[in-house]
Amino acid sequence: MNKFDYMEKHGYEQIVYFYDKTTGLKGVTCIHNTTLGPALGGTRLWNYDSEDDAVLDALRLARGMTYKAAAAGLNLGGGKTVLIGDASKVKSEAYFRALGRYVQSLNGRYITAEDVNTSTKDMDYVHMETDYVVGLEGKSGNPSPLTALGVFHGIRASLHETFGDDDISKYSFAVQGAGQTGYYLVKYLIEAKAKKVYFTEINPSHIKRMQKELPMVEYVEPDQIFGLNVDVFSPCALGAQLNDETIPQIRAKIIAGSANNVLMDEEKHGMMIKEKGILYAPDFVINAGGLINVYHELQTYIKDKAVRDIEKIYDRLLDIYRIAKEENISTHAAAKVFAKNRIETINKLHSNYIKR
Repeated sequence: MNKFDYMEKHGYEQIVYFYDKTTGLKGVTCIHNTTLGPALGGTRLWNYDSEDDAVLDALRLARGMTYKAAAAGLNLGGGKTVLIGDASKVKSEAYFRALGRYVQSLNGRYITAEDVNTSTKDMDYVHMETDYVVGLEGKSGNPSPLTALGVFHGIRASLHETFGDDDISKYSFAVQGAGQTGYYLVKYLIEAKAKKVYFTEINPSHIKRMQKELPMVEYVEPDQIFGLNVDVFSPCALGAQLNDETIPQIRAKIIAGSANNVLMDEEKHGMMIKEKGILYAPDFVINAGGLINVYHELQTYIKDKAVRDIEKIYDRLLDIYRIAKEENISTHAAAKVFAKNRIETINKLHSNYIKR
């Protein structure tokens, strides 16, 4: 891929490649936009098929983090780190301390956290070498439960928008992915007495955990999850799950889940969903709960305050749905309008120098 053309098209600031000969650590940190503040985004560890795949993932995820932070009302920019390797083989104290040194070298332009295949324990090792890391044990901890809480409130807002009623007990749900956020989302839905919940998952241990802890939740094969006759489809796995093949299968009236970059093509598939009469909760808005939570860690962390800010996702989505209707655009496009308006407004606000 022509990385400079891609960066110019989408307004990126920086791509940093790094390799540590001692541990074999290799990866990429991408910083998209720092207008509102330092870039924040988790570290994802994945055995990518190619270096270009890793870079493209970092680029897309970093841009999503810019929009997520802006739409969530946070003074943060967007960034992301992807590490290339087999998580079952490469992880160690030295490996993540090496990562911490590279994060430190960016001098506060980028703050990292856990993501796919990394944990709070791993971030503790990162923290040995840098202060630019959040989601630590003893502070905000694992962000997945609070990401799921934000998705839960986003689902309620979407039910209200579609049916005029946000009572979870009246509706049925299909959750794709039950490893972290999807697992906690299912628990919230069951606690709210959801009418019916289906789930799918590819990891046998996660399937067994769900069946043991929540036997009332029904497992379906991965290729069946899209076509279930439910009210809400919640993608909580990896990205690009909404595409030419899967969107025609969806029978739900609402798509609302935690997966990042769930639209394979933002413009094309955002419009396909709109034209099919499905309400789509933009991923970078509804899944911002974890980011909001760790943002509070940069101050004095008070969980109740973080939870109150996460609950605002409900009203934020209603504002975005209103923009989509008024401008006759997809909800994903409306969410980008919402986010970009805040970035531009704050940028203009800072056009004059005031010493602090």
